[in-house]
Amino acid sequence: MRKFLLSILLTCLAFPTVGKAEKLDVLVQEKAAETYGITLPDSGNFNIIFQTATVQDAVIISAFWMDTNTSQFVANVVTQNGVVRRVSGLAVLTVQVPVPVARMLPDAIISEQDIIIQRLPYSRVGSYAVTEAKDVVGKQVRRLLAKGRPIMTQSIMHQRIIDRGDIVEIQYIDGALKLRAPGRALSDAYRGQEIKIVNLIGNTTVIGIATDEGLVDVIR
Repeated sequence: MRKFLLSILLTCLAFPTVGKAEKLDVLVQEKAAETYGITLPDSGNFNIIFQTATVQDAVIISAFWMDTNTSQFVANVVTQNGVVRRVSGLAVLTVQVPVPVARMLPDAIISEQDIIIQRLPYSRVGSYAVTEAKDVVGKQVRRLLAKGRPIMTQSIMHQRIIDRGDIVEIQYIDGALKLRAPGRALSDAYRGQEIKIVNLIGNTTVIGIATDEGLVDVIR
């Protein structure tokens, strides 16, 4: 207790009547960011909600405690007159994420017009949410996407260009030699994905790369 009172006294002596007043929410945001350290997301920002009377002439925060699980914080604020006041509240971490503007059904292809960027509480986003619009646009919906909700990585996939059971053209490439044969896809595939197909002429299973709609390259 003596150490705590001594630290308060020293702070008051160090800032008796000088110092430029700062907005208290800005000071709290800085301390909250320091609390998160390197774990703070790139687009992270804090929404400050005071549960006690705020301080209009705050100079510095001399002590700060925060629970990142609940967003609760307590701070000792030094005023321009050197008075130390305690405030508390919530420092809610928010991040920018792409969300659908309307419900999207499976197999739909996501375009730029289908999403908007919203700032949501980090606790609602989750570690599996997609945080960059570029990682969403052009992808295919695997599971229903709800309007205004974060998009989970497992809910989207690369756009399929071949479906299981499709009749495809197999292109055998051996140096300058190219041969083609009909085949049937044994699985779905997106562009650049490895896929198994059955050569319908020899009834043999081969592995190739899906390069275009209905086209599989087998390189030797």
